Amino acid sequence: MLHYAIVFLIIAIIAGVLGFGGIAGAATEIAKILFFIFLVLLVITLIAGRAVL
Repeated sequence: MLHYAIVFLIIAIIAGVLGFGGIAGAATEIAKILFFIFLVLLVITLIAGRAVL
């Protein structure tokens, strides 16, 4: 999940440099969403891991 967020962030940076504002904005939003999903899953996994111990 984090890998896809980084890929979309790189796409957004490249698109922004080349002047494709719409694509850059969309890729940035996708990267943000994927990053926050990653964070939520990370926290859930950490809490579930401690509950088992």
